[in-house]
Amino acid sequence: MSETGALTQEEQTFLRPFLPSHACASSASEGPIQDSRPPAKPDDRPFVTLTYACSLDSMIALAPGARTTLSGPETKAMTHYLRLHHDAILIGAGTAAVDDPGLNCRYPGATLQDQPQPVIVDPNGRWDAKDKKASRLAAEGSGKAPWVVARNGASSQEALRQSGGDYLLVAGDASTSSMAWLEILQSLKRKGIRSVMIEGGAKVITALLAQPELVDAVIITIAPTFLGQGGVSVSPMPGTANGQRTNAAWLRQASWRQFGADAVLCGTLQA
Repeated sequence: MSETGALTQEEQTFLRPFLPSHACASSASEGPIQDSRPPAKPDDRPFVTLTYACSLDSMIALAPGARTTLSGPETKAMTHYLRLHHDAILIGAGTAAVDDPGLNCRYPGATLQDQPQPVIVDPNGRWDAKDKKASRLAAEGSGKAPWVVARNGASSQEALRQSGGDYLLVAGDASTSSMAWLEILQSLKRKGIRSVMIEGGAKVITALLAQPELVDAVIITIAPTFLGQGGVSVSPMPGTANGQRTNAAWLRQASWRQFGADAVLCGTLQA
């Protein structure tokens, strides 16, 4: 595994109000976090943290399908700290295909018990578990085998089940249907997931920014760069009221801190 730094006590304190209340205790953490945040409501879904890195012009990639590194070492360490305190990590199939991420926690001292459950939203059956980094890490005991969210009737992948993974079948197209997102979250809760960290990609982030009732905390890394026109942007569809355009959502309780060269903006999402 690559080396991942630890956060300072001040950095941990900054993030604390935006962590799920259960904040998984582990050998790598300072113990259970006593947090004033209420549990996710309704209580039949997990606590949802939406987190991603973007440029100053709200881009998350230079071009569609282009792997783009935005986070510096300090915010990468923050990502693994957040993973330590969530039961699951969720990404879309497009991000899984382009980045082939490990979807594990490499925070100093993290054990297999501390590892979050990887979840890949793949309504159209594009992602194959065979020879993927997440599957290899699971086989090595450095992570957990992925779960795949698929539409009812999607073809199964024997390689996933052989590695200890599973399928969560939901109705409709999970990448675009607002009802499907609630169903996905409820399915995760029924599987014992108390909190989920949603990391991308653009379609997933954009869809959930437009559904603030499903998001409990937002943590955004802002890199000091402009990616320029033609990049992949994150921007939800606006709301409407009385035939007029309105803001898609607001970030409340907003606070920010510098992590190395990056700025980290945290808040709660409200319509």
